[in-house]
Amino acid sequence: MDDVKIGEILLPGDEDTQNRRETQVKTKFWPTLRKAARHVPFSRDVVAAFYCATDPQTPARAKGVLLAALGYFVLPIDIIPDFLVIAGFTDDVAVLAAALKMISVHIKDEHYDAADRALADQPDMAAAANPQS
Repeated sequence: MDDVKIGEILLPGDEDTQNRRETQVKTKFWPTLRKAARHVPFSRDVVAAFYCATDPQTPARAKGVLLAALGYFVLPIDIIPDFLVIAGFTDDVAVLAAALKMISVHIKDEHYDAADRALADQPDMAAAANPQS
């Protein structure tokens, strides 16, 4: 996937777009992460990004970029459909990695702490998030 397409996906959007994406992300994030955890090598960062995107203290532009990336992640049909085992999440990983790089300064320790707590409640996802443990 080229940079132009990722750039288009990560446009923060207007307030209505962000609200629509936030609702979609909040509804579909956890079921999608459960399916994708073993294919996303940085699940802890993705969960921290979820908490950052839903934090009212996160600046609007950073929130918009994260909601765009997480919205793309929860869509079952995208550039490479997620039902294609392994390959299906490669485009999602690329979009998420680009978003994380763009807004990493906005993901705070408290977002990572929340991610660690959430992953601890989901042992199967915690193992996928920390494969070296």
